[in-house]
Amino acid sequence: MAWAARVLPSRPVVPVLSGLLLEASDELVLSAFDYDVSARAAVDADVAEAGSVLIPGRLLAEISRSLPADDVEIVTEGAEAVLTCGSAEFGLITMPVEDFPTMPTMPPSIGAIGGGVFASAVGQVAPAASRDDTLPMLTGIRVDIEGESVAMAATDRYRIAARDFTWRPAGPDVSVSAMVPAKVLVEVAKSLRGGEVSIAMGDGVAGFESVGRSTTVRLLDEQFIDYRSRLTSDWSIRADVAVTPFVNAIKRVALVAERNTAIRLSFSQGQVLIQAGGGDIGRGAEVVDCELRGDDIQIAFQSQFLLDGLTGIESELARINMESPTRPALIQDVPGDAEPAFRYLVMSLRQG
Repeated sequence: MAWAARVLPSRPVVPVLSGLLLEASDELVLSAFDYDVSARAAVDADVAEAGSVLIPGRLLAEISRSLPADDVEIVTEGAEAVLTCGSAEFGLITMPVEDFPTMPTMPPSIGAIGGGVFASAVGQVAPAASRDDTLPMLTGIRVDIEGESVAMAATDRYRIAARDFTWRPAGPDVSVSAMVPAKVLVEVAKSLRGGEVSIAMGDGVAGFESVGRSTTVRLLDEQFIDYRSRLTSDWSIRADVAVTPFVNAIKRVALVAERNTAIRLSFSQGQVLIQAGGGDIGRGAEVVDCELRGDDIQIAFQSQFLLDGLTGIESELARINMESPTRPALIQDVPGDAEPAFRYLVMSLRQG
């Protein structure tokens, strides 16, 4: 119930879109749809009489979350759906089932991937997607699929996050490029990480299916920057630093940084000095060990942008590639001799 209700619009265009459709036959199927995103979940049920009912979804989800661990019975009586669980009883006014829009059909499957890998990849790139709907292209995650290779990327103009991974395509000649809304992919990744995720594409719609749950979403316009060329450069300065102590130190020092002010990093042989503040609140500083190749450098970043990149690193060490204090820096994992799977380009800030 909670999973299906998560796609319900907070301000529905028409009241019927605020409803959850319950259809009982051999099982109970819960459906929600707002014309852009659909969710469908099937659960086992003892069906005494087949039928369907449309119930206000958010209220139904709130009630179901609060119920005791007991069987739930739903019976329709006229314009009311009566829900009982233990000694609790709720009578909910229903909406006309015939007014509910037809759910979109799932496009053909183009391949599958383990939910854990899928969730990890989405979690790494999604923070770089914009939350500003005025430029829809920036709110999406670009997905490029060629055979067994998948590339995901997102940008809000201030940083670019990219992740490459392999999957099992339905055929060797699968070739797809699509822009999927980031917030939908994040929800899908969270909820489907337990099993294998089947991915479907076709007619401007993407579909994701796993363990009896399926979601479809309307794709965004395919336009996207040529991000790969911006992630390749001959970096003259390279610093390798242990991720966990570095992240913890940045979080501590950032406590005295006023909103949107810089975290200053001073790299020298064997260490990086992390500094923030100096304004009305106070100042903070901490030193962390690092291995530096190239000249000493002082560079500054917005603290959350820096942390978003570092928390996407899955190796023990993070590599920070730099050119100058005024150029963007590339954060990547350190996978030994292999190519890094995750890369995060972030703009530096001018230091006052």
